[in-house]
Amino acid sequence: MRRFLFLQGPHGPFFHALGAMLRHAGCEVWRVGFNAGDRAFWFGGAGYIPFRGRPEEWPATFAALIDAQAITDIVLYGDTRPVHAQAVAIARARGLTVHVFEEGYLRPFWVTYERGGSNGHSRLMDLTIEDMRSALAQSDLDVPAPPARWGDMRQHVFYGALYHWFVLFRNRDYRNFRSHRDLGVAREAWLYTRRLVLMPWVALERLVATGRIRRSGHPYHLVLLQLEHDASFRAHSPFTTMEEFIRLVLEGFAEGAPRHHHLVFKAHPLENGRAPLSRMIRTLAAAHGVGGRVHYVAGGKLARLLDHARSAVTVNSTAGQQVLWRGIPLRIFGRAVYARPELVSGLPMAGFFAEPGRPDGRAYRDFRRYLLETSQIPGGFYSRRGRRELLRQVVDMMLSAEDPYDALRLGRTPPRQPLRIAG
Repeated sequence: MRRFLFLQGPHGPFFHALGAMLRHAGCEVWRVGFNAGDRAFWFGGAGYIPFRGRPEEWPATFAALIDAQAITDIVLYGDTRPVHAQAVAIARARGLTVHVFEEGYLRPFWVTYERGGSNGHSRLMDLTIEDMRSALAQSDLDVPAPPARWGDMRQHVFYGALYHWFVLFRNRDYRNFRSHRDLGVAREAWLYTRRLVLMPWVALERLVATGRIRRSGHPYHLVLLQLEHDASFRAHSPFTTMEEFIRLVLEGFAEGAPRHHHLVFKAHPLENGRAPLSRMIRTLAAAHGVGGRVHYVAGGKLARLLDHARSAVTVNSTAGQQVLWRGIPLRIFGRAVYARPELVSGLPMAGFFAEPGRPDGRAYRDFRRYLLETSQIPGGFYSRRGRRELLRQVVDMMLSAEDPYDALRLGRTPPRQPLRIAG
């Protein structure tokens, strides 16, 4: 019998629904909770195991737990937060299967499911485009187009705010809990709540800024910002702060871009004001003599800005996939599953802004098709409909003997559900 132990998941009820489906499949399921937010979204409490110890006690506790419950599989969201990184190392040493969920490499309408690790720890990092083409010889999948509407951003922000309010006001039983983020829980809860309340005003400000850029007629380059506390930025990039990245980009733009070109910084859709990005960008742009040519847009849909962009720059955002899909030149600085010589530029920043080179479109189509045949599952964590779509397929993938990449290579991939995410 398969015996699953869940650790921390995405905010909201997805892990609870996934655990229930695994029980229906005949598996035993437990969940370790590290705070009141984890407990709140594991409805009913069946199989719930609270961890109330100090952080340094977690590895021994985890090892004892997997022995006591004869655990065969662990399930987690992201593999870089300390409690997960420690658990993954122990689980691998014991021969357990490690199921890792992440936001989709082709987000927002897909979710990533892999075994062993994600992002810079993904098995994708060891595969070449030619390896992928060889595996795709087993498949005749027609690549699905994404739906027209954005998925579940409002639900994402809502569940984030609710989770942090539980941790802030109901965490009495978890006095030793320490967040994997640097910011305090109270500040985190306040920022999520403010983001939720201000969404209409931010949307209006974004609409005005985007319209001004589109109507100006100037050629422009797009900078895709990430959350400074995001696991990909912290664990898989050469920067310690977003300011370091912004400064490097502005230096290259001031030195190499034609004088009539502009630069647009686009914030992450979940950016909640923890860093004063707009002020920081204005200050640094003025210092480099390009203040009148630099703009800031507060989140929102990427397509409207990408439609007319000459090039794009990011650290290692998954939004880089949308850039490549359009055949737009891309420069990145961190480890990413799409960081391949056929797809991204290796030029210095000044040279890139002066004359960026387009990605190999055929290579990217093969790469994207490979992802859609393996680790990218239609659905989402936060909206009810997104969870339904996801659960229809992912449980069978978790119970399979092979991980998604081996399944394709062996010609044993499961049938794909049609993509029907609306909200």
